[in-house]
Amino acid sequence: MGKEKELVCICCPLGCRLKVFAEDGKTCVLGNHCKRGKEYAIKELFHPMRSLTTTVRVKGGAYPLVPVRTNREIPKEKIMECMKILKGMIVTAPVKTGDILIKDIAGTGSDIIASKDSGASFQDLDKML
Repeated sequence: MGKEKELVCICCPLGCRLKVFAEDGKTCVLGNHCKRGKEYAIKELFHPMRSLTTTVRVKGGAYPLVPVRTNREIPKEKIMECMKILKGMIVTAPVKTGDILIKDIAGTGSDIIASKDSGASFQDLDKML
């Protein structure tokens, strides 16, 4: 028995309903209105990838959390492993947008980067003045 999956294409605003089948090294995609939909369906069947966004704790920051994301898509099956790593992570303020917080998380080739600034806490600013 081959692989089979139904999904909605996210490549363009059309949102085509796709059916993709694979058996004996051959693939068939039904429902796509463009080439990108076919490529998306095949990729989603064999190698699903996702962007990961979450928050991590900040020590000494104006806010307790800072949003972070992967700088490229990661294999879907690595998401939980990455989340376990990020769950216990605490970064120290200040953090700038684009700062690399973890390189090559879980061997995915993707870095975890800050997606917002997190400056020093207001108490720390008072001490500086």
